[in-house]
Amino acid sequence: MAVKIARAHLDQLNLATGKKARLHRLLYGSGPANGTLMILPIDQGLEHGPRDFLEAPDSADPTFQFRIAVEGHYSAIAVQVGLALKYFPEHAGKIPLILKLNGKTEIPSDEAPLSPLNATVEDAVRLGADAVGYTLYVGSERQDEDFEQFRSVREEADRYGMPIVVWSYPRGAAIEAKGGKDTVYAVDYAARVAQELGADVIKINVPKIDPEKLAKAPKAYRRDWTLESALQQVVHSAGKSLVIFAGGDKGTKAASLAKAEACMNAGATGLIFGRNVWQQSYRDAMELTQEIHQLVAKYPG
Repeated sequence: MAVKIARAHLDQLNLATGKKARLHRLLYGSGPANGTLMILPIDQGLEHGPRDFLEAPDSADPTFQFRIAVEGHYSAIAVQVGLALKYFPEHAGKIPLILKLNGKTEIPSDEAPLSPLNATVEDAVRLGADAVGYTLYVGSERQDEDFEQFRSVREEADRYGMPIVVWSYPRGAAIEAKGGKDTVYAVDYAARVAQELGADVIKINVPKIDPEKLAKAPKAYRRDWTLESALQQVVHSAGKSLVIFAGGDKGTKAASLAKAEACMNAGATGLIFGRNVWQQSYRDAMELTQEIHQLVAKYPG
Protein backbone atom coordinates (compact mmCIF):
# COMPACT_ATOMS: atom_id res chain seq x y z
CA MET A 1 0.00 0.00 0.00
CA ALA A 2 1.31 3.47 -0.87
CA VAL A 3 2.73 5.57 1.92
CA LYS A 4 1.22 9.05 2.15
CA ILE A 5 3.83 11.77 2.70
CA ALA A 6 3.97 15.55 2.54
CA ARG A 7 6.52 16.75 0.01
CA ALA A 8 6.90 19.45 -2.58
CA HIS A 9 4.98 18.78 -5.79
CA LEU A 10 5.79 19.94 -9.31
CA ASP A 11 2.60 22.00 -9.52
CA GLN A 12 3.63 23.95 -6.39
CA LEU A 13 7.01 25.08 -7.68
CA ASN A 14 5.79 28.07 -9.75
CA LEU A 15 8.07 27.18 -12.66
CA ALA A 16 8.23 28.57 -16.17
CA THR A 17 6.82 26.31 -18.87
CA GLY A 18 10.13 24.95 -20.14
CA LYS A 19 11.36 23.96 -16.70
CA LYS A 20 8.04 22.43 -15.79
CA ALA A 21 7.86 20.40 -19.02
CA ARG A 22 11.38 19.01 -18.57
CA LEU A 23 10.85 18.17 -14.90
CA HIS A 24 7.56 16.50 -15.80
CA ARG A 25 9.41 14.24 -18.23
CA LEU A 26 11.87 13.28 -15.50
CA LEU A 27 9.17 12.71 -12.88
CA TYR A 28 6.42 11.09 -14.93
CA GLY A 29 7.86 10.15 -18.31
CA SER A 30 10.83 8.01 -17.33
CA GLY A 31 12.14 5.89 -14.48
CA PRO A 32 9.48 4.99 -11.91
CA ALA A 33 7.23 7.53 -13.71
CA ASN A 34 5.17 8.10 -10.57
CA GLY A 35 6.46 11.52 -9.55
CA THR A 36 9.55 10.05 -7.90
CA LEU A 37 13.10 10.53 -9.16
CA MET A 38 15.67 7.74 -9.38
CA ILE A 39 18.97 9.06 -10.74
CA LEU A 40 22.25 7.33 -11.59
CA PRO A 41 25.33 9.61 -11.43
CA ILE A 42 28.77 8.91 -12.89
CA ASP A 43 30.62 12.13 -12.13
CA GLN A 44 32.92 10.30 -9.70
CA GLY A 45 35.63 9.82 -12.33
CA LEU A 46 36.32 13.56 -12.23
CA GLU A 47 35.62 14.10 -8.55
CA HIS A 48 37.56 11.09 -7.22
CA GLY A 49 39.73 9.98 -10.10
CA PRO A 50 39.85 6.36 -11.29
CA ARG A 51 40.08 4.90 -7.75
CA ASP A 52 36.33 4.21 -7.60
CA PHE A 53 36.67 1.88 -10.59
CA LEU A 54 39.70 -0.15 -9.53
CA GLU A 55 37.78 -2.83 -7.60
CA ALA A 56 35.05 -2.98 -10.23
CA PRO A 57 36.90 -2.81 -13.58
CA ASP A 58 33.73 -2.99 -15.70
CA SER A 59 32.60 0.33 -14.22
CA ALA A 60 35.59 2.19 -15.68
CA ASP A 61 33.81 2.10 -19.05
CA PRO A 62 30.89 4.57 -18.93
CA THR A 63 28.98 2.27 -21.27
CA PHE A 64 28.51 0.03 -18.23
CA GLN A 65 26.64 2.72 -16.29
CA PHE A 66 24.67 3.83 -19.32
CA ARG A 67 23.51 0.25 -19.79
CA ILE A 68 22.39 0.07 -16.14
CA ALA A 69 20.57 3.40 -16.46
CA VAL A 70 18.73 2.38 -19.64
CA GLU A 71 17.93 -1.24 -18.80
CA GLY A 72 17.29 -0.39 -15.13
CA HIS A 73 14.76 2.30 -16.11
CA TYR A 74 16.27 5.20 -14.19
CA SER A 75 14.76 8.67 -14.36
CA ALA A 76 18.05 10.10 -15.66
CA ILE A 77 21.79 9.66 -15.79
CA ALA A 78 24.03 12.51 -14.56
CA VAL A 79 27.41 12.99 -16.26
CA GLN A 80 30.04 15.59 -17.04
CA VAL A 81 30.24 17.11 -20.51
CA GLY A 82 33.00 14.84 -21.85
CA LEU A 83 31.01 11.68 -21.14
CA ALA A 84 27.86 13.30 -22.48
CA LEU A 85 29.60 14.12 -25.77
CA LYS A 86 31.19 10.70 -26.21
CA TYR A 87 28.65 8.27 -24.75
CA PHE A 88 25.21 9.88 -24.65
CA PRO A 89 24.52 10.07 -28.42
CA GLU A 90 23.93 6.32 -28.78
CA HIS A 91 21.58 6.42 -25.78
CA ALA A 92 19.73 9.63 -26.61
CA GLY A 93 15.99 9.08 -26.34
CA LYS A 94 16.50 5.98 -24.20
CA ILE A 95 17.52 7.70 -20.95
CA PRO A 96 17.14 11.38 -19.92
CA LEU A 97 20.34 13.34 -19.36
CA ILE A 98 21.34 15.63 -16.51
CA LEU A 99 24.45 17.50 -17.63
CA LYS A 100 26.80 18.45 -14.79
CA LEU A 101 28.13 21.94 -15.52
CA ASN A 102 30.95 22.08 -13.00
CA GLY A 103 33.32 19.78 -11.20
CA LYS A 104 36.77 19.48 -9.63
CA THR A 105 39.34 16.88 -8.69
CA GLU A 106 40.02 15.77 -5.13
CA ILE A 107 43.74 16.52 -5.44
CA PRO A 108 43.83 20.07 -3.96
CA SER A 109 42.99 20.66 -0.31
CA ASP A 110 39.29 20.72 0.53
CA GLU A 111 39.72 23.58 3.01
CA ALA A 112 38.43 26.18 0.54
CA PRO A 113 36.86 24.30 -2.38
CA LEU A 114 35.33 25.75 -5.52
CA SER A 115 33.94 23.69 -8.40
CA PRO A 116 34.70 25.54 -11.66
CA LEU A 117 32.41 25.57 -14.68
CA ASN A 118 33.37 23.35 -17.60
CA ALA A 119 30.09 23.37 -19.57
CA THR A 120 27.13 25.64 -20.25
CA VAL A 121 23.37 25.45 -20.25
CA GLU A 122 23.56 25.91 -24.02
CA ASP A 123 25.64 22.70 -24.15
CA ALA A 124 22.87 20.96 -22.23
CA VAL A 125 20.21 22.15 -24.67
CA ARG A 126 22.31 21.08 -27.65
CA LEU A 127 22.85 17.64 -26.13
CA GLY A 128 19.14 17.16 -25.38
CA ALA A 129 19.42 17.27 -21.59
CA ASP A 130 16.35 17.57 -19.40
CA ALA A 131 18.23 19.28 -16.54
CA VAL A 132 21.62 20.66 -15.58
CA GLY A 133 23.55 19.90 -12.42
CA TYR A 134 25.63 22.32 -10.35
CA THR A 135 27.86 21.51 -7.37
CA LEU A 136 27.67 24.20 -4.67
CA TYR A 137 30.05 24.24 -1.69
CA VAL A 138 28.24 25.86 1.21
CA GLY A 139 30.58 27.31 3.83
CA SER A 140 33.71 27.38 1.70
CA GLU A 141 35.90 30.49 1.97
CA ARG A 142 35.34 30.83 -1.76
CA GLN A 143 31.54 30.75 -1.58
CA ASP A 144 31.37 34.36 -2.80
CA GLU A 145 32.85 33.18 -6.11
CA ASP A 146 30.60 30.13 -6.02
CA PHE A 147 27.45 32.21 -5.54
CA GLU A 148 28.35 34.53 -8.41
CA GLN A 149 29.15 31.59 -10.68
CA PHE A 150 25.85 29.94 -9.79
CA ARG A 151 23.96 33.18 -10.50
CA SER A 152 25.23 33.12 -14.08
CA VAL A 153 24.11 29.51 -14.44
CA ARG A 154 20.68 30.26 -12.96
CA GLU A 155 20.17 33.20 -15.31
CA GLU A 156 21.14 31.09 -18.33
CA ALA A 157 18.92 28.23 -17.16
CA ASP A 158 16.00 30.62 -16.81
CA ARG A 159 16.51 31.83 -20.41
CA TYR A 160 16.51 28.28 -21.74
CA GLY A 161 13.80 26.86 -19.46
CA MET A 162 16.25 24.32 -18.02
CA PRO A 163 15.78 22.92 -14.49
CA ILE A 164 18.77 23.10 -12.13
CA VAL A 165 19.70 20.24 -9.82
CA VAL A 166 22.06 21.56 -7.14
CA TRP A 167 24.49 19.17 -5.48
CA SER A 168 24.57 21.17 -2.23
CA TYR A 169 27.56 20.16 -0.12
CA PRO A 170 28.77 21.72 3.14
CA ARG A 171 32.54 22.01 2.77
CA GLY A 172 35.57 23.89 3.98
CA ALA A 173 37.60 24.64 7.10
CA ALA A 174 34.79 26.66 8.72
CA ILE A 175 32.34 23.77 8.33
CA GLU A 176 34.83 21.35 9.87
CA ALA A 177 35.29 23.71 12.81
CA LYS A 178 31.54 23.58 13.44
CA GLY A 179 31.30 19.80 13.54
CA GLY A 180 31.87 18.74 9.96
CA LYS A 181 30.04 18.23 6.69
CA ASP A 182 27.76 15.40 7.85
CA THR A 183 26.10 17.05 10.86
CA VAL A 184 22.43 17.98 10.84
CA TYR A 185 23.50 21.61 11.10
CA ALA A 186 25.71 21.47 7.99
CA VAL A 187 23.31 19.48 5.79
CA ASP A 188 20.33 21.55 6.90
CA TYR A 189 22.17 24.78 6.11
CA ALA A 190 23.14 23.41 2.69
CA ALA A 191 19.51 22.60 1.90
CA ARG A 192 18.33 26.08 2.86
CA VAL A 193 21.10 27.85 0.92
CA ALA A 194 20.33 25.88 -2.25
CA GLN A 195 16.67 26.85 -1.98
CA GLU A 196 17.55 30.50 -1.35
CA LEU A 197 19.79 30.60 -4.43
CA GLY A 198 17.18 29.14 -6.77
CA ALA A 199 17.63 25.37 -7.01
CA ASP A 200 14.74 23.47 -8.56
CA VAL A 201 15.98 20.14 -7.19
CA ILE A 202 18.45 19.77 -4.31
CA LYS A 203 20.74 16.77 -3.98
CA ILE A 204 22.07 16.35 -0.45
CA ASN A 205 23.69 13.67 1.64
CA VAL A 206 22.01 11.97 4.56
CA PRO A 207 23.10 13.61 7.84
CA LYS A 208 24.88 11.49 10.43
CA ILE A 209 23.79 11.60 14.05
CA ASP A 210 26.96 12.27 16.07
CA PRO A 211 26.40 14.21 19.33
CA GLU A 212 30.12 14.77 19.82
CA LYS A 213 30.48 16.54 16.46
CA LEU A 214 27.16 18.34 16.82
CA ALA A 215 28.41 19.85 20.10
CA LYS A 216 30.56 22.14 17.92
CA ALA A 217 27.55 23.38 15.94
CA PRO A 218 25.42 26.42 16.81
CA LYS A 219 23.45 26.01 20.02
CA ALA A 220 20.07 25.62 18.30
CA TYR A 221 21.23 22.32 16.78
CA ARG A 222 22.49 20.79 20.01
CA ARG A 223 19.52 18.58 20.66
CA ASP A 224 18.62 14.90 20.55
CA TRP A 225 18.14 14.21 16.86
CA THR A 226 16.98 10.94 15.39
CA LEU A 227 17.64 10.10 11.76
CA GLU A 228 13.93 10.59 11.12
CA SER A 229 13.76 14.06 12.69
CA ALA A 230 17.00 15.13 11.01
CA LEU A 231 15.76 14.11 7.57
CA GLN A 232 12.42 15.84 8.11
CA GLN A 233 14.22 19.03 9.16
CA VAL A 234 16.39 19.02 6.03
CA VAL A 235 13.43 18.45 3.70
CA HIS A 236 11.54 21.24 5.49
CA SER A 237 14.47 23.63 4.97
CA ALA A 238 14.43 22.89 1.23
CA GLY A 239 10.94 24.38 1.00
CA LYS A 240 9.48 24.25 -2.51
CA SER A 241 12.61 22.74 -4.00
CA LEU A 242 12.44 19.00 -4.65
CA VAL A 243 14.87 16.97 -2.53
CA ILE A 244 16.80 13.89 -3.58
CA PHE A 245 19.07 12.08 -1.13
CA ALA A 246 22.31 10.34 -2.01
CA GLY A 247 22.70 6.61 -1.54
CA GLY A 248 26.15 7.20 -0.05
CA ASP A 249 29.25 5.03 -0.26
CA LYS A 250 28.91 1.39 -1.14
CA GLY A 251 27.64 -0.55 1.88
CA THR A 252 25.38 -3.48 2.60
CA LYS A 253 22.26 -3.61 0.47
CA ALA A 254 19.98 -3.85 3.50
CA ALA A 255 21.53 -0.78 5.14
CA SER A 256 21.35 1.24 1.90
CA LEU A 257 17.70 0.39 1.33
CA ALA A 258 16.77 1.10 4.96
CA LYS A 259 18.38 4.54 4.73
CA ALA A 260 16.64 5.17 1.40
CA GLU A 261 13.27 4.26 2.91
CA ALA A 262 13.86 6.68 5.79
CA CYS A 263 14.57 9.43 3.27
CA MET A 264 11.38 8.75 1.34
CA ASN A 265 9.33 8.66 4.54
CA ALA A 266 10.74 12.08 5.44
CA GLY A 267 9.36 13.63 2.24
CA ALA A 268 12.11 13.19 -0.34
CA THR A 269 11.15 13.34 -4.00
CA GLY A 270 13.67 10.69 -4.91
CA LEU A 271 17.05 9.05 -4.61
CA ILE A 272 20.39 9.27 -6.39
CA PHE A 273 22.36 6.02 -6.25
CA GLY A 274 25.84 5.87 -7.77
CA ARG A 275 28.62 3.71 -6.39
CA ASN A 276 26.18 1.62 -4.37
CA VAL A 277 24.80 0.44 -7.69
CA TRP A 278 27.66 0.31 -10.18
CA GLN A 279 30.60 -0.76 -8.01
CA GLN A 280 29.55 -4.37 -8.52
CA SER A 281 28.64 -6.82 -11.25
CA TYR A 282 25.92 -5.97 -13.75
CA ARG A 283 23.71 -8.70 -12.30
CA ASP A 284 24.04 -7.40 -8.75
CA ALA A 285 23.58 -3.81 -9.92
CA MET A 286 20.32 -4.70 -11.63
CA GLU A 287 19.13 -6.65 -8.61
CA LEU A 288 19.65 -3.62 -6.36
CA THR A 289 18.06 -1.38 -9.01
CA GLN A 290 14.95 -3.55 -8.97
CA GLU A 291 14.74 -3.30 -5.19
CA ILE A 292 15.03 0.48 -5.37
CA HIS A 293 12.17 0.47 -7.89
CA GLN A 294 10.06 -1.60 -5.52
CA LEU A 295 10.78 0.89 -2.74
CA VAL A 296 10.00 4.11 -4.63
CA ALA A 297 6.86 2.57 -6.12
CA LYS A 298 5.32 3.01 -2.67
CA TYR A 299 5.83 6.79 -2.79
CA PRO A 300 3.88 8.31 -5.69
CA GLY A 301 3.93 12.07 -5.87
